Amino acid sequence: MRLCSRNSRLPIASRPSRGTSYLMRLNRYLAAAGLGSRRNVEELIRSGRVRINGHLVEDLATQVNPQDVVKVGNRVVRAQATIHAILNKPRGYVVTSDDEHDRKTIYELLPTGWPRVFHVGRLDKDSEGMLIVTNDGDLSLALTHPRYKIDKEYEVGIDKPFDPEHREKLLRGFHIQGGRAKMEEIQELKGLRLRIILRQGLKRQIRLMLYEMGYEVTYLRRVRIGMVELGQLHLGEWRLLSAAEVTSLRKGESPAPSPARESRPNPPRDRDRAPASEAPAPRARSTEDRGPKPPRGRSRDHRSDSAPKANGDRGGRRPGPRGPREARRNDTSRW
Repeated sequence: MRLCSRNSRLPIASRPSRGTSYLMRLNRYLAAAGLGSRRNVEELIRSGRVRINGHLVEDLATQVNPQDVVKVGNRVVRAQATIHAILNKPRGYVVTSDDEHDRKTIYELLPTGWPRVFHVGRLDKDSEGMLIVTNDGDLSLALTHPRYKIDKEYEVGIDKPFDPEHREKLLRGFHIQGGRAKMEEIQELKGLRLRIILRQGLKRQIRLMLYEMGYEVTYLRRVRIGMVELGQLHLGEWRLLSAAEVTSLRKGESPAPSPARESRPNPPRDRDRAPASEAPAPRARSTEDRGPKPPRGRSRDHRSDSAPKANGDRGGRRPGPRGPREARRNDTSRW
């Protein structure tokens, strides 16, 4: 593992030596030139905006040589070295390339000689820990698209002891600003610390969820994404990812769940609370309940003409409007 500071030069062992002949698919070439993910650049190709050596190209499978001149519109583009790195973000830095308030950004911690890279995911100004920076659009999509589920592990400090009764609600999830949020795993650590695993990426998710439960977050640090761990990387330093780490991120691999998580029973659902075989017996009917039922489609208060008539009942219908005293005097029914 190679640890690097801001002024370290980037070693690119995969860059071919001068005179080496190799081919690259056109969509991969444009993605490596920083024009977006492969899906985005395929739209550029289909729209007829890409030319190779002056010839219009619309075939996505076209191979590009290093000596070819590739133009998108009127601009010549060249494939850049693909960078996959992690950065240990310190507190006080914002995750943006250009801040209108002139605050410190994470890109001040990266080498100036790098090609243009972008961050994958975010950490707020008061949080620290692992950020992935890359110019690989496909990897960025694999890590941020909702259909890909990859673990992100955090160490979180709170202002008071954690109440175990809050665990199930946090794991079950509830609505916060930004959508429905849930945690995948919660483990209590020493010293008012929690270990939390998420698979979502809602803005300030951990802080908002714990705030709803009555806690204030005093410390937040991301220590792992998928199989890639922050390790001993110091604040403000970065390192390049190995080929194996990049492959595991593309596949969305994560460590096996902890034994505590595997043994935790799932919260019972409403339909599982009372199985049909264990449903309570129906209430025994009294003598009054066993009386003759009213005709289908009519209530007990709207008897048919064949039903027995009570005093004051005209033709099976309720008495007409009467004054309060007369109604009480003539009413012989029991309520």
